[in-house]
This record gives sequence, structure tokens and C-alpha cells, in this order.
Amino acid sequence: MKLKKIVWTMASLLCGVLLIACKSQAPTDFYTLEDFSRVEKIDAHVHINRANDAFVRGARALGFRLISINVDYPDFPPIATQQAITEDLYQRYPREFAFASTFSMDGWGEPDWLGNTLEQIRVTRERGAIAVKVWKNVGMDVRGADGRLVMIDNKNLMPVFDFLEQEQFPLIGHQAEPKNCWLPIEEMTVNNDRQYFAEHPQYHMHNHPEFPGYEEHMERRDQMLEQHSSLRFMGAHMASLEWSVDELAKFLDRYPHAVVDMAARIGQLQYQSMHDYEKVRNFFIRYRDRILYATDLTQPPTGSDEEFLAEARNVWLADWQYFTSDDEMRSSNLNGPFKGLKLPAAVIDDLYHNNARRFFNKAFSNNKTAQHN
Repeated sequence: MKLKKIVWTMASLLCGVLLIACKSQAPTDFYTLEDFSRVEKIDAHVHINRANDAFVRGARALGFRLISINVDYPDFPPIATQQAITEDLYQRYPREFAFASTFSMDGWGEPDWLGNTLEQIRVTRERGAIAVKVWKNVGMDVRGADGRLVMIDNKNLMPVFDFLEQEQFPLIGHQAEPKNCWLPIEEMTVNNDRQYFAEHPQYHMHNHPEFPGYEEHMERRDQMLEQHSSLRFMGAHMASLEWSVDELAKFLDRYPHAVVDMAARIGQLQYQSMHDYEKVRNFFIRYRDRILYATDLTQPPTGSDEEFLAEARNVWLADWQYFTSDDEMRSSNLNGPFKGLKLPAAVIDDLYHNNARRFFNKAFSNNKTAQHN
């Protein structure tokens, strides 16, 4: 009996040791602020408009890879300059840096516009682009020969989207503006929108009923997606549905090949979590494989690299705190405190890394030849 008791005791101790060892090797359920630099992360929507590698190197030191998105935007350098900058960084840092190209709407309506545009997309893809972006100038600025705005579902744009769908080359779409743009100043949800549209009334669509309304932009975008059911589509800026996680859920359910990024819209999520915390948190957990962390950080052509990197670090740290902790937080964008979502580590890994790698499945490879096969 004594021998059996000794054997039983030793077995129990051994099981306990093994259990402790297993627990110590298991991944932690939640990350903390101390984990920030060591966790692999991707910012899936930035703009690098400076011909140096300071941003890439600074991001790498904090555990970030970057996807820089070129844009047909007059306040940015010309598209050819953006392309040259991002190609160079990709050639030098293929494991830390990726880029999306874009196409110009200059020459819209001319006979050679479509051929030139498709060739431009092909060439940038061969040079390393992982996606192509269509910007909000489609729908809000570019006009046809008849003087009417060119909307995203225009029949003459369809061959571009047909090509992208056939090639399974992702499209990044930025249609319209935040819904706040169509609301009176006093009804807007975040302070940065209130300030911007108060200072730039020419862009405040509430004052311009002659332009398409918010709902029309969303309907036209959705009609384009209905016609391209297998198109791999990333809705930039929460697909301009930043004001409602319920509407975002409907969008993601309706378009199974679509994802969304959070660029420049995290304040809208924080606003919603002030009023319905559990709904926002549950949205992220349920759609954990469809949302990409992104900021819209924009490195200007000139200025201090150190100041820009400090700004980027502050943005990244504040966002990390919101998603990983349940701290009470404040932001200049909001008129009151909000609580961090404290999402499980596995969800954080999806938002910050896995989803971008999966959606842009040719990004961050050190085999540049394999990327283009």
C-alpha cells in the first residue's frame, strides 16, 4: 500500500509539473502595452511620399511592416513620382514594405484611356504592386463630356474592374467621404470632422445638395460589386460605413470577398464604443478575419523624419492601447472618455497581421520573382 501511495504521489506531482509547463508555453490570452514592439504588425494603409527609407526603418524598429497606397490625388506628388518612391522601397525592403498602385483619371473619355489604364495596371503589377486603388475623385470630382460626375459603376469603368476580377488582383476602393460630410456640423460625431468641414465649407456636402448624396455613393459602389461578385475588394476607411458597425456587418455578409481597413476611422469606432461598448467589441470578434488595422499616416515630401516618426509612434501606441486594454481613454476627437476593447490576442493577431497577409497574399515576400508568377 505504501508503495502504491508513493507511486500515486509521484505521478500526481509529475502531472502537476507537466500542466504548469503546458500552461507556461501556451500563448497568452491578451496582449499588454509591453507587448507592443515585439508583436508582428502591419499598417495596411499609409502613404509614403518621400524618397527615403526613414519611415520603413522606424516602423520596423516597432514591429511594423507597411503597405503604402498610391493615390490619384492632386495634393500628393504625381502618380509617377509616388510609383517611383514605392518601387524603390519595395526593391530595398521586400519583407518590410509593400505597395498598391493606382491609375489616373486624366484623359477620361478619350479613346485610348482604357488601353493606357490597363497597361499601367499591368506594368505596376509586374513591378511589385499588390493591389490597385480607385479614389474618391471617381464620384466626387471627375466629370464626363456631358458634365455629369463619373460614378464608380460607370459602364466605361467596368472593363477595369473586369480585368481585376479576372486576374484576382485586389481593388482598394475609397468611395465618398465619412457620413459626417453630409450632416450639419452640430450632428457630426467626431471633432476632427467638425473642425475640418467648418474650415472647408466647399467640401461640406451638406451645403451642396447639387452633388450626389451619401446613400447614392454607397448604392453605386454596391452595384459595382454586385456586377463583380468574385472581385477581391478592400473598402478603405471602413468602406465609408464607419458610422455603424451594424451596417459594416451587413456589407461584409453581403460581399464575402470584401474586407475593410480602419484607416483614419478609428475615432468613429471609439465614438460608437462610448455608446454601445459590447456591440463594437463583439463586431471585432465576429468579423476578426475581415478587418485590417490601418492608419492613413501620410509622410509628406519634406519635413522632419524624426517628428513624423514620433507622430506615427504616438498614433500606433494609442490604437494598440484601445484594442488591447480596457483602460479608460480620451482623445481630442471625442468629447468624453471611452474604454479600450481589450480584444483577445488571437483577434489582435488577425487584425494587425494575419488578415493583411491573407488578403494581399503576395505581400512581404523576399522572393520577388515568385510574387509575379
